[in-house]
Amino acid sequence: MTGRGGGGGATADTFRIAEGRLGDEPTVTVSAPDGAVRVVLALRGATLLSWQVGSGAAGQSRELTDGYRDEAELLSQDGVRAGLLAPFPNRVADGRYHHGGRDHDLLPGRLGDRTVYHGFAREAPFRLVAATMTPESARLLLRSTTIRPGRYPGYPFALDLDVEYTIGRRELGIEVRATNVGEIPAPYAAGWHPYFTLSRPRPIDDLVLQIPAHTLIRTDASLIPLRGKNALLPLDRCPDMDFRTPRRLGDAVIDACFADLTPGPGGRTETVLSDPATGAELRVWQHGGYLHVFTGDTLARDRRASIALEPVEVPTDAFNRPELATALSLEPGRRREFRFGVAYVPSTH
Repeated sequence: MTGRGGGGGATADTFRIAEGRLGDEPTVTVSAPDGAVRVVLALRGATLLSWQVGSGAAGQSRELTDGYRDEAELLSQDGVRAGLLAPFPNRVADGRYHHGGRDHDLLPGRLGDRTVYHGFAREAPFRLVAATMTPESARLLLRSTTIRPGRYPGYPFALDLDVEYTIGRRELGIEVRATNVGEIPAPYAAGWHPYFTLSRPRPIDDLVLQIPAHTLIRTDASLIPLRGKNALLPLDRCPDMDFRTPRRLGDAVIDACFADLTPGPGGRTETVLSDPATGAELRVWQHGGYLHVFTGDTLARDRRASIALEPVEVPTDAFNRPELATALSLEPGRRREFRFGVAYVPSTH
């Protein structure tokens, strides 16, 4: 990678980058030379705020994500809009887990509601360390070194996080890389929590969803997966949640994790969200892992106006699943990557 900060060596015929603000929060905006693509990222959490792509009509573009709209929303983290999830996605039951022969408490002294979810990276400060622009794409590398012993209760481990965004004309790719810079193994997994929209101002009910998954993760009333193999429910036995054949969302209320994803060429799994009214599609892709789906029914703003399609390395409460302990453990000096993204296929009408 070459280039740094605002501009990064861009010329008139290449993608360009500009620094900005969302209230007092620093942002970077990446745009194509012809204006057909515009991406806004907050440095807090390396968070995607906006992804606009030309719709084909002259001078028009469409917003494909439902991100934070202002500084207050970003700071509140309500809905975890486009949050990058590390060192764990989703919930840790009761805020407690066991690792390395020790018990850990992510919420020491907390009584009552002990819900903790989606890790620390989504609120961590990142800095832009490199950027490369070409006529067809931009690549940005953002880094955070804030996960250190003593910084986050119950997580006495040291991680460096790199987030690499690759922004093309109709595709957005993300790679999250974690390096254990400490002296002891760390439990770690990553994910992404984006909300997508194809039908605004209409709700998501008329959109069609296809998920190449064969298994549903069964949970209790607190959305914590059942223990062991009891958590695995073949979708052949759960037709209401089976989206292997494309299905209209309708009034389905979903907050669930899908497993046993079938990869396509190159090991890339694609979940497809489409709008029959226009023929437009979003293809959410990932290499490995699981897919969590949330229909946004409990959001504080704009319920069911968008849908969260979340590539995650592991299911909810992975830190408390003995069968995942080896896969989660990141040894000192080792690095792990998780790659995912989304492609836009414009309307054919």
